[in-house]
Amino acid sequence: MKMNNIMKQAQKMQAQMQKVQASLADDRVEGNSGGGMVTAIANGHGEVLSLKISPEVVDPEDIEMLEDLVLAAVNEAARKGQELAQKKMGQITGGLGGALGGLGL
Repeated sequence: MKMNNIMKQAQKMQAQMQKVQASLADDRVEGNSGGGMVTAIANGHGEVLSLKISPEVVDPEDIEMLEDLVLAAVNEAARKGQELAQKKMGQITGGLGGALGGLGL
């Protein structure tokens, strides 16, 4: 009977995790650089959805600075998306996410 209960709990947890994974696509996080001159919006999967660049930061003589600002904003947005996913998954697994990884959950 104990094994049956464990399997039911595992299936319930797996269903909850699938719901959270699906909801992460709708979540939005923001990464900024250059004091807000470059803003990247990502979802909870860390996928960049949009990028806004203030015209003041566009200098044809200094493309490298713009590239650095874009990269910094995108990386921050992706990092925030990953943190959000870990937080939401941690609420379900109670911090056991790594330990459960081998179970295919």
